[in-house]
Amino acid sequence: MIKVVYQAEEGKIYLKVSGHASSALYGQDLVCASVSSITTGALNALENPTSFKIVAREGLLELTSLSQTTNHDSIVLHTMLTQLETIAESYPQYINISRKGK
Repeated sequence: MIKVVYQAEEGKIYLKVSGHASSALYGQDLVCASVSSITTGALNALENPTSFKIVAREGLLELTSLSQTTNHDSIVLHTMLTQLETIAESYPQYINISRKGK
């Protein structure tokens, strides 16, 4: 199962996406592919990636803002979360989201 933790507090954002969906054979898992595409796209769209501590490797994305998140980056990350929530609505057995804050 993919687990997503999203916390937004006082202008800072913490996000962790970890695990694998295991909804199909390796290389054929559309849930994992979707989550990977969404998270990679969001990272590429960040205006100021150096204002985050980012750990990214297979099965893990962890992002912690080091300072106040810009409006642009906040919108990018919120959009990413909304996209992940859309997947979770369709495939709740493969992705779980814990959300605190806006």
